[in-house]
Amino acid sequence: MYPTAYSLFFIVGFPANCLSMYVACVLMRKGNNLAVYLINLSVGDLLYILTLPVWIMMALGHEVNDSLCSVIAVVMFNSFYVGSGFLCCISMDRYLAIVFPLHFGWVREIRTAVLVSAIVWLLEITIHLHLLAHTKAIRNFSALQMCKEPMIMTSEAGVVAITRAVLGFLVPVLIMTFCFLEIIRALKKSTSTLVSERRKICFLLLFLLFTYLVAFTPFQVVMFLRGLLEPGNCSSAQNLRDVYMVFVATTTINSVLDPIIYCLISESAKIEMKNLFQSCEKQVSKIYSSVVKP
Repeated sequence: MYPTAYSLFFIVGFPANCLSMYVACVLMRKGNNLAVYLINLSVGDLLYILTLPVWIMMALGHEVNDSLCSVIAVVMFNSFYVGSGFLCCISMDRYLAIVFPLHFGWVREIRTAVLVSAIVWLLEITIHLHLLAHTKAIRNFSALQMCKEPMIMTSEAGVVAITRAVLGFLVPVLIMTFCFLEIIRALKKSTSTLVSERRKICFLLLFLLFTYLVAFTPFQVVMFLRGLLEPGNCSSAQNLRDVYMVFVATTTINSVLDPIIYCLISESAKIEMKNLFQSCEKQVSKIYSSVVKP
């Protein structure tokens, strides 16, 4: 299933994330602090999307250099949790803006968003390197094929799997769910926010949270079970391996749908896309006129 699924995800996900990042850059230049988090989210998703051709090559039986194999595995897992971090940032930003509209103005400044984004990247990379050091994988990084799953997970890898599932998935889900519920409660009480604006805010956060849960819950549950049951247990490894391999692929859904959801629901994003398409249409018309002109 990997070559077909990953090819489709790459064809859709790469241009979608590029478009989302362009729109977010335009909005950031206009002072939209939320766009800073969306740019970083798109960067993380793009890094993961760019590893898909290598996964396709391996699925088709082509040999891949050990170092490249390890690099794409690190990029993939780091992208998972970087994405979680920035989805939390987006949820917290909207939570503070809607629940406490007269307070925390400094949080909604561009420079604050840039600083928070840098901290998220640094924190995620540091934690990931620490986990790799715990499994001793970082010592022989270039000699290992970290993208190839061992038949039975070691006890050290089991600790890493459980830590990733709790810190990298469960905690972000709790934060996003709390923010979403508080935002809904605040919007119901608000008389100044238009009904249409309420729906758009709720729909954006709801779809981002729903997509995240659909894409990552099965994978993280299996990872947690592997870390808990698999070390030293061959039967558990056999029972969970095929399910794990399928759910690894479904995580890509999040990287593909995030930019599409944002561009379709956000009114400011739709305006910038319309401007971009109109500009491209004008340029194409000029080129066409110059070519066909006698």
